[in-house]
Amino acid sequence: MPDWMVYIVESDRGALYTGITTSVERRLAEHEGRGGRGARFFRFGRPRRLLYVEAVADRGVALRREAQIKRLDRPAKLALIAARAAVVP
Repeated sequence: MPDWMVYIVESDRGALYTGITTSVERRLAEHEGRGGRGARFFRFGRPRRLLYVEAVADRGVALRREAQIKRLDRPAKLALIAARAAVVP
């Protein structure tokens, strides 16, 4: 079972944040300011909703996939999110 996940969160400003974690629930709580350190990205806007989660094999794969997604422009990220939503009921 994969231990690492790549995720995309939409902020209340509408911006998209991509990150990696071993626990999406814990990481979202950290971004919201509940324990731990959230990303600097969320200092000026709160996370609104989780849009995308992709399970991967290990941390190295997660880091590479995160970098790959971060290089995408906004329309390509939204297409990735839409494609995943079409697959998951």
